[in-house]
Amino acid sequence: MTAMALAGAALELPFQGLRFAALGDSLTEGVGDPVSGGWRGWAALLAGHQPDWEFRNFAASGALTLDVLEQQAPRALEFAPHLASVVVGINDTLRRSFDIHRVAVRLDTVYGGLTGQGSALLTACLPDPGAMLGLPGPLSRPLARRQRAVNAVVHTLSARYGAVHLHLAEPAWVEDRALWSADRLHPGERGHRLIAARCHALLAERGLAPGAPPPVEPEQPPPSAAASLFWLATSGTAWLARRSTDLLPQLLRLAGEELRHTARLDLRAAEALTAALAAVSPGQGRPTGANLSGVPGAA
Repeated sequence: MTAMALAGAALELPFQGLRFAALGDSLTEGVGDPVSGGWRGWAALLAGHQPDWEFRNFAASGALTLDVLEQQAPRALEFAPHLASVVVGINDTLRRSFDIHRVAVRLDTVYGGLTGQGSALLTACLPDPGAMLGLPGPLSRPLARRQRAVNAVVHTLSARYGAVHLHLAEPAWVEDRALWSADRLHPGERGHRLIAARCHALLAERGLAPGAPPPVEPEQPPPSAAASLFWLATSGTAWLARRSTDLLPQLLRLAGEELRHTARLDLRAAEALTAALAAVSPGQGRPTGANLSGVPGAA
């Protein structure tokens, strides 16, 4: 069986018979890419075009970093994957209990457990939900600040553990509405296919995805305006009601503070992020001298 070492890491993965575990939330579960019987999504699209990959999707809608740590990671470790994707964090930013220190420690533990068992790691940073939903500035800025902190943690830990890292927070990705489903928070089929193709390109650069990339053109037409309105009037309303119970009262308070103390809030967030990064012990990940981010000049 042919194998290729992951750049910068003492690891060999099989070209065939590779076990791929996907961990995360609704993005990785496949929400926005419906197929008969449920969701498909970018991870399944990626795995489905590689020869003889064994794929298991442990992701679940609404999952927090705590859920990935306590529920998904143990099951994934039993599967003993050669490759594991961990894409999570947006739901943490939508909770009034958000704590970047806890997010950092949880992700450090998950990344360390998987790579310590010999898995190659695939990660991604994500756009902030306020921008996706088009919220006004005082409401969107607190969410953006939280997501920037999560992304900073993911970037740092991805470099530390030698992960293949995909950037999904770029303005071009966020602003192209043709990539997104009716709920404005999840990719549609075209968006999932683009994520799968970009992941394939990054993995193929390291010799880790020998099969053809998944096609980027969708098989199904995009949802009509009527379908989008129906979703917003039914499922979208229920989603907003659930989130409002947990987040909206705090978000309104944060918006009031935002109008008065933006500079102070930025400083407080920066201090919390610094403390969170200091809390994750350096030196536990694989050393890497390679650019594994997919962005020129990034480490």
